[in-house]
Amino acid sequence: MPPRSVAVPLPWTDPAALFAAGPARAPHAFWLDAGPDAASGWSWLGAGHPASGTPREVTFAVSAVPAGLTPDAPAAGGPFRGGHVGWLGYDAAAAAASAPAVADPGDGPQEAWLRVERLIALDHAARRAWVIAPETDIEGAVAEAAAWQDAATTTSESTAPSEPRITNRVGDAGSHAAASARHTPAQYRDLIAHCRDAIRAGDAYQLCLTTRFTVPVPVDPVTAYLRLRAELPAHHGAFIRIEEHALLSASPERFLEVADGIVRTRPIKGTRPRGTTPASDAALARELRDSVKEQAENVMIVDLMRNDLQRVCLPGSVAAERLLEVESFAAVHQLVSTVAGRLRSGTTVADVLAAGFPAGSMTGAPKLSAMTILHELEAAPRGVYAGCFGWVGDDGRADLAMTIRSIVTHPGGAYVGAGGGITWLSDPDDEVAEVAVKARGPLAALGAALPDAWAPAHQPA
Repeated sequence: MPPRSVAVPLPWTDPAALFAAGPARAPHAFWLDAGPDAASGWSWLGAGHPASGTPREVTFAVSAVPAGLTPDAPAAGGPFRGGHVGWLGYDAAAAAASAPAVADPGDGPQEAWLRVERLIALDHAARRAWVIAPETDIEGAVAEAAAWQDAATTTSESTAPSEPRITNRVGDAGSHAAASARHTPAQYRDLIAHCRDAIRAGDAYQLCLTTRFTVPVPVDPVTAYLRLRAELPAHHGAFIRIEEHALLSASPERFLEVADGIVRTRPIKGTRPRGTTPASDAALARELRDSVKEQAENVMIVDLMRNDLQRVCLPGSVAAERLLEVESFAAVHQLVSTVAGRLRSGTTVADVLAAGFPAGSMTGAPKLSAMTILHELEAAPRGVYAGCFGWVGDDGRADLAMTIRSIVTHPGGAYVGAGGGITWLSDPDDEVAEVAVKARGPLAALGAALPDAWAPAHQPA
């Protein structure tokens, strides 16, 4: 049993300034970020150490269902009071689900977690902050947080850490790099045709076809993340650095929230770019909401997620709480639904992951058949992309997001995955344009542009 954690109030400080003053300098660090100027949600940041052993056999094995199925009273400092922060990659999860999949060690570890005992929690709605740590360590944690705050308030308004600049790294001001693509647009269109062949044959209803863009020079992950969050603010942003790899995410999709015996998932299927004028923006949102293809794609994944959650929830408790809602972000409109269920007694986060991961929004339906088809068509690993990241608490709670709109950095460079759901009604040119929209922001945060063939000017009208 981990030691009891306590929360000590801390004066409110901008999370970006705190991050720059402290965790940004640490070799193993995290910032789970509600976004710049967030008016709701929580941010958590701090430094940890790489987890020893297998968290899924310890923290993830704690029951996620409170005794008596009654919600716990809200605790000062919010729902995450210590546990693990990290990520799970797609390929290992697909293999565990009996799909053909092979991971590439060069893509970064398929599973990486930080053991977190000290952290700073920030409630954006209340504009309140706390230091959280075990009782035996709270004085040291408060002193560390106070030092970070002092450094944050005495530096300039810039949120960049005052470390020596390395001007030949991608992400530094003024640097540029060329991104390469795993597939050309023409090749991606051919793969879409193969997806439609599989749908025609009855082997799948929907397939989430993905590709990758690579930047082959070293990356400054801190600067890249600050750019990413500025350009693509999202409610589940993240900077997680473990060993030589880092995950930088502006994810708009919550995969699993586990709290008080309830599990929720919010699959996204359906995308449109933002318009250049208020009128065109509203028209694109209406087009997304009214699209028969996008509605069908979203409902297919809702049904898949309902089926997954029924494996760990009480009979009759799984339902779509919300269906086909348009949510608007900096670069895109998205079609989002919410599925929830009440967990069976004794269910753990590990059980929920076994039932629902990889997420249906990144596979297609039926899930095993979709993963098998996509393995053959994509013909390369996805890596950390299309997996999930976030926190799992010592008390059985969890909040995990999909690894989309994300950058994975490694000693030799970085990669960005992007894709879209293919149905029988998919238009190949629209699907290619959607991939470009999704990849453009993360690549720009790296100081890189889309390859010429993927740029809108080089695509068919």
